[in-house]
Amino acid sequence: MSGAIPHGGRLAAAQAEHPLAPRPWLDLSTGINPEGWRRARPSLQALRRLPDPADTAALEGVAASTFGVRAEQVVAVAGAEAGLRLLPDLLGVDRVAVASPTYGSHADAWSRAGLAVEAVARADLFASEAPALIVVNPNNPDGATTPGADLVSAANGRWLIVDESFGEVTPGLSAASLATGRTVVLRSFGKFYGLPGVRLGFVICDLVLAERIRRRIGDWPVGADAIAMGRAAYADTAWAERTRARLARDAVRLDDLLTETGFEIVGGTDLFRLTRCEDAAGRARRLAEQGVLVRTFAHDPALIRFGLPERGRWRRLKTALEMSR
Repeated sequence: MSGAIPHGGRLAAAQAEHPLAPRPWLDLSTGINPEGWRRARPSLQALRRLPDPADTAALEGVAASTFGVRAEQVVAVAGAEAGLRLLPDLLGVDRVAVASPTYGSHADAWSRAGLAVEAVARADLFASEAPALIVVNPNNPDGATTPGADLVSAANGRWLIVDESFGEVTPGLSAASLATGRTVVLRSFGKFYGLPGVRLGFVICDLVLAERIRRRIGDWPVGADAIAMGRAAYADTAWAERTRARLARDAVRLDDLLTETGFEIVGGTDLFRLTRCEDAAGRARRLAEQGVLVRTFAHDPALIRFGLPERGRWRRLKTALEMSR
């Protein structure tokens, strides 16, 4: 199997395809908080030495407090993407069912490991006889959600991987506190905290699997930026509460803007909206010609996903949407 899995954020490719588009681009293709956490950075001294395992453990501890689990259950990795690609080699099963359509890296990771992948509708996931099940919750790209307790109960003792990369906006739905036995939860730092370049995520699981993952990734799974910024950001609970409220307001504002300019809202979370429209490919192209990057989907060419614009760029988005009609 070869070739890159399509994701948002391919800004360099879009700039090369549309060299006359105005800059800077407005990248709405990824569902990243555009006004993320911006405080602590590591010291120069910290960057001049290898990360201390004790500091990594401290990061895992403060993240565990946020997730409501024991620190020993939380393994820091270089993004949720890195975590999900570890699992096919560690669970000891020969096939997996993936609630689909969803984030493409899950099926890709298992296929590349030489294992069978069954794509099933979300509603039919637990009817599958596969020994391992994967569900993204909230789902990407349609934002579908299921209470974490319901997912774990329906798995009935099978391996269950719950990708909660967008879960910070709906913390009450998390399955993290139930991540024991054969339940594994993935969390992302970069999306809600608006710092995807830090490359930080977590695998939450029982102690046996956590130890196997730690042996696999070694003593320095993440760098000084991830440790310093993750420790400070997860401890800033007041910022997180304010940000959830702001994202909810901005998502409603985006709904209104998209609806006014010919898009039907068909799903999403407070970090992105999934829309349907006539000539979606044409509208995406015309938006790109104006320096606005959005996300389209091969499985349904009528869909476009929009992230939130940062403060001060709403007017530019409104103008681009109107001109793309």
